[in-house]
Amino acid sequence: MTVLGALARPEAPATVLAARGAIDRVDAALATLLERRAELAGVVQRLKPVGGFAGRDMDRERRLVEAMAVRAPRLGVRRLAPIMNAVIEAGLDLAESGPAA
Repeated sequence: MTVLGALARPEAPATVLAARGAIDRVDAALATLLERRAELAGVVQRLKPVGGFAGRDMDRERRLVEAMAVRAPRLGVRRLAPIMNAVIEAGLDLAESGPAA
């Protein structure tokens, strides 16, 4: 419910406190989505013939960022690329090493 509410509920915060509350709700949704993404990326790592960092598909990653930029045009490819690189690397690290301490 947190994920859907943060994404679907239009908000127009009028104070810093209210804006920060809205950010906190989006961050909670983002954390849930990132955890799910990491789980699915782990499945991919187990299914690929060459997993981990060696098995990265840079063309797929580029297409992913380009598709995301359509949904987030103000961020664009230039800003989304390093974000997604960090997300992908965190997922690969998790798949190789297990959860962070």
